[in-house]
Amino acid sequence: MKTNRIVTLVLATLLSQAALAQQVLVTGSQKPMPGEWIDKDTGHLVRRLSGPTGPIANWYFHNNPFVAQQGSEGDRMVFVNQVDGVAQAFTLNLKDGKTEQITTDPAAKRVLPMIARRTREVLYQAGDTLYATGIDTRKTRKLYTFPEGQRGGFDTINADGTVLAGSIAAPEQIEIGRQYPKKSDYFDRIYDAHLLNSIFTIDIASGAMKTVHSENNWLGHIQFSPTDPDILMFCHEGPWHKVDRIWRYNLKDKTTTLMHKRTMPMEIAGHEGFSPDGRTIWFDLQKPRGEKFYFAGADVASGREVANYALGANEWSIHYAVAPGEKLFAGDGGDPTQVAHAPDGMWIYAFYPDGQRFRSEKLVNMKAHGYRDLEPNVHFTPDGKWVVFGGTFEGRHETYAVQVDKPAKPS
Repeated sequence: MKTNRIVTLVLATLLSQAALAQQVLVTGSQKPMPGEWIDKDTGHLVRRLSGPTGPIANWYFHNNPFVAQQGSEGDRMVFVNQVDGVAQAFTLNLKDGKTEQITTDPAAKRVLPMIARRTREVLYQAGDTLYATGIDTRKTRKLYTFPEGQRGGFDTINADGTVLAGSIAAPEQIEIGRQYPKKSDYFDRIYDAHLLNSIFTIDIASGAMKTVHSENNWLGHIQFSPTDPDILMFCHEGPWHKVDRIWRYNLKDKTTTLMHKRTMPMEIAGHEGFSPDGRTIWFDLQKPRGEKFYFAGADVASGREVANYALGANEWSIHYAVAPGEKLFAGDGGDPTQVAHAPDGMWIYAFYPDGQRFRSEKLVNMKAHGYRDLEPNVHFTPDGKWVVFGGTFEGRHETYAVQVDKPAKPS
C-alpha cells in the first residue's frame, strides 16, 4: 500500500510539472510559438501539428482528413508532405504525435483531399490515373484511367469507396474562367451565362462513367454523404442572394431535392456540409445577408429544416464544424472585412446549442492571424475533443489543434 501511495504522489507531481511547463501566452505574440501553449485569453491548450519536414496544410472545412482508431491506437489525420520533391500522403497519430508515410509512388502526383472511409484509403492522381492506397495496409490499387486524350478531376468519393463523382462545365464556361481569371470578374459572368453543367459518376469496379444530372446552371461543391453511398449533395453556384443553392441528389431513385428555399430578398445560405452521421446538411444562413446570422440544419431524408441557431455578428464564422452527436459545434470567426463586419470576431469558437441560439466559448485568439491570407477551416477530431484549424500567426501557414475542454489546473 505504501508503494502505491508513493507511485501516486510521483505521478501527480509529474502531471503538475507538465501542466506548469506549458507556457501561458497570447497566441501569435512570438514567432515561433512553442510546440504547445495555453492561450492567455481563453485558457485553452493549443498544439501545433507538424509533419516530418515541417508545416502541414489544413483541409477545406467539408473535406474529412481523419481516420478513426479501430482500437486504442489513436485517431489519425491525413496530410501531405514533399519527399524528394514529390508529394506523398502521411498520417499523423493524434494520440502520440507519430507520423507515418502512406504513399511511396515516385511519380509526380496530386494527393486528393478525400478519404474512402469504409475502405480506409487515401486517393491520389498521377497523370491520367487515379489510385487508392490503404492507410492500414499500404496496398495500392488503380481506380480509374481516363481515356486517351481526356483528363479530368474528381470532387468526392462515396461512403463505401465504390463511386467517384465530379462535375463538367460547358466549354464556353471554361473559356469565361480563362479570359477572366479573377473571381470578381468571372463570378457574375458565369452565373449570368446559365450554361450547361453536368454531374458525372464513375463506377470504380467497372470503370463505367455516366452523366447522372444536367442543367443550365453553374454546379459545384459536390459532396457525397459520409454514410449513405447513394446520397450526393451539390450546389447552384453564383451570387448567394440570387440562388437557391443547396441540393440533394439520390443516385438510386434519381430524385433532386432543394434543401433550403430562400424566403426574403438578400437571404443567403451556403458553406454547406454533412453532419458526421450523414443525416443533416448544415449551412450558414443569413436573413438578410450581413444582418441576422444563423447556423441551420436540414434533414437529408425529408429536406425539412430541423435546426436554426442564432449567432451574433462577432460569433459568425466563415466556416463551421459539427462534432459527432450534433451537440457541439465550432466556428473559425472572421475579420472586420468579412460579411458580418464583426468588430471582435477573430476567434476560434466552440458553440453549444441553448434553445434557439448558440452559446459561444472562445478557444483561440486569432487576432494575429491573416484571414485574407488563409481561412482557418475548422474540423473536429473523431472523438470531438479537439478542433483542428489553420493559422498564419507564426508568420507562415501552419495547422493547429485546440482542446475543447480546458486543461485541469494543478492542485
